[in-house]
Formats: sequence, C-alpha cells, structure tokens
Amino acid sequence: MELVSRPNYYSKVEKFLGKGILIVLTGQRRVGKSYVMKELVQRKQQEDACVIYIDKEKTTFDFIENYKDLVAYIEEHKILGKHTYILIDEVQEIVEFERGLRNYYDSPDIDIIVTGSNSDTLSGDLATLLSGRYVEIFVQSLSYGEFLVFHNLEDNDDALRKYINYGGLPGLRPMGLDDSEVVRQYLQGVYNTILVKDVVRRKKVRNVPFLENLIQYVGDNIGKPLSATNIQNYMTSNKNEVSKNLILKYLKATTEAFLVHNVTRYNLHGKKLLESNDKYYFGDVGLRNFVVGGRRANDIEKIVENLVYQHLIRMGYKVNVGQMYATEIDFVATKGDDTIYVQASYLISEDSTFEREFGNLQKINDNYPKYVISMTPFMDSSKYEGIIHVPLAEFLKKGFNG
Repeated sequence: MELVSRPNYYSKVEKFLGKGILIVLTGQRRVGKSYVMKELVQRKQQEDACVIYIDKEKTTFDFIENYKDLVAYIEEHKILGKHTYILIDEVQEIVEFERGLRNYYDSPDIDIIVTGSNSDTLSGDLATLLSGRYVEIFVQSLSYGEFLVFHNLEDNDDALRKYINYGGLPGLRPMGLDDSEVVRQYLQGVYNTILVKDVVRRKKVRNVPFLENLIQYVGDNIGKPLSATNIQNYMTSNKNEVSKNLILKYLKATTEAFLVHNVTRYNLHGKKLLESNDKYYFGDVGLRNFVVGGRRANDIEKIVENLVYQHLIRMGYKVNVGQMYATEIDFVATKGDDTIYVQASYLISEDSTFEREFGNLQKINDNYPKYVISMTPFMDSSKYEGIIHVPLAEFLKKGFNG
C-alpha cells in the first residue's frame, strides 16, 4: 500500500533527531503512529543509515518478548560506522523494554523512536531513568484536511458527512468509504483490538460486559458532565450493580488507552480546576459512532462538539471545560500564555440557541478571543459583538485562520 505522508508529525519527530532524546509517539491504537514511523524508515534508508525497525504488531517479531531479546536483535543488526535509528512499534509489548533501551538512548550515533498505545508507556522505570531525556508526541487520527488527502476527496458537504460518520482512522483508506458495512466491520475490529489488548488484558478487567456498557454510556453522553455517582445511578436503574471505585477504575483504563479523553472543568470566576463532573470525548468519532450505533442525525450536536475538541488538541491547545456560576463554556483552550473560549454547536437557527452560544461568551469579562463553531448554513466567518463565528469545515481545515 502506498505510504501517505503525515508531514505535521514527521516534522515534529525530525526536530528532535540527533539530540540524544528518546522520542515516544503516543496515541490510540490505529491512529497512524505507524505511518509516521514508516515514513521515517523510508527517508532514513535513503540516507544510507542503519535502520532497525521492529513492529510488535507483526507476528514476525513475536520472538522479541523481553529486553534481552531486544538487545540481542539490536546488536545483531547494528552496522559499525553508520548512524543507527532504532524504531519500535508498540514498544509496551516487550517486557521491561526500558532496560534494553537504556543501553542506547544516550549514544551520539543512535536515535530511538518508539510508539505506544497506552499513556503509561513511560511510567515507572523508564521515566525515572531518563528524567527529562525524552519527548512525547501525541498522535491523533486524521484531521479533516488529512482525511481529504488520504481518500482523494474534494472538500464538499459529502466529504464532511463521511468524516462525521466514519472518523479519521488511516486504515480506512484501502477499505474505501462507499460500503458502510465494510467500514463498520473495520471499526469493529479496531475497537475489539483496543478493548482486548489495551484495556482488558493490560488492566486485567474482569467485568467485560460492564466495561462495554460503560463505554457505550460515555459515547452516548458526549459533552455532558459525568461523575461516578450519576453513572452508578444509571447502571443501577438498568439492574447493573457496580461500585463507584470500579467505575472510576474502568474509566481510567479507557482514557489510558486513549479510547476516550476526560476533560476537567475550570472555574472561570475562581480561576481554579474543579474536581468532579468531568466531560468525556472519544479519540475518534468513527469509533464513537460504532460503539453507540444509530443514526448520526440524532446526535450530531455531540459529534460536532467531539470534533471541535479533537481539533483543538491537534492545534496544540490544552483544553478544559469552562464553568462560571451557572454558565458553562464548552472549551477553555490554552497554549502558553494564550487563552481562547470556544462554543460548539450544530445549528444556530433559534434565538434560544443564539443566546446560549453567543450569550454565554458575552458574560465573560476579559479580552481573550471568543469563538462559536457551527454548521449553520450561510453563516460564514463573521463577528457578533466581538465574538467570531467559524464554520465547522473551515475550522477543521484551517483552525482560526480561515
């Protein structure tokens, strides 16, 4: 299959090569970390470097089970006098991999790039050993712009509809997007792999039916404040008795696998983080839609909010939910010293919707930029009392620079 470049991520990796820093690509399984890795393999092979590539998703490398096997393989394939690139896909599948990597990470003629599908890939010994000598690059599923390139699509309403329905997993490219059942089966396979390998097996989950019910509940409540208490009440009403501790444990396991992301609330009045009623969003809306099922027309508002959240993260923002007295702001996004406020909506066609989206932002008494993002027809990038409206498709392609 032809390799499609993801230059945004490749350029991030390139900046740290030759700096004696371990580069870790993290993110949900199947979001395209391997695309970045394989592009690096191709380019460095053209430079006549020594490239050692280990893909733990392939049975070819099943024999590399622990750090001793890893070191033996690297030593066997190193070429004296050549700069060496050690690239390992799904490094967490190698037992005590950190013990093997510590032999090489500070060598001037070696670069190490690894991928991991769990947020605790760098926990424990490796993080302690490196103490700042590593960089983490978070990889997401395709942006809308990348989606158009991967599937060779024109930017139009039909392409946006497909992105909203199917999400941005790069592996959909060879499947095509014309047969919805083929797409559904692919998404099912990805979801099952994440569930089994990155949640159930890794976290030793015993109550798998409840875990699946919990993920479906989260998917059906995108953008709503969730707590262990209200989840427990819902499960109890459906004759599913579970403890709050189990709910919190399983939620944490799904976020560590990057399947869902939790977003904490930020008190705009008191300028502090609040410790309850987080919101949850999926790392890919295609997987969210598969989990929940049903027609997108019934929950398009949730999907728009999820897409806006994903793209804010893609743009490098740290994202919280804003809370000011009884008023809620969908997103308070910060990058360095910059802060923006963002409301996400499907359509702004009634006075009540306009007041909710624009009125809530007007209540914030500071001069940070304020945006409303929606799919409202004929409503282009315009200002309303200093608040900027941005069409969803424009935001997903160009951010706030459309």
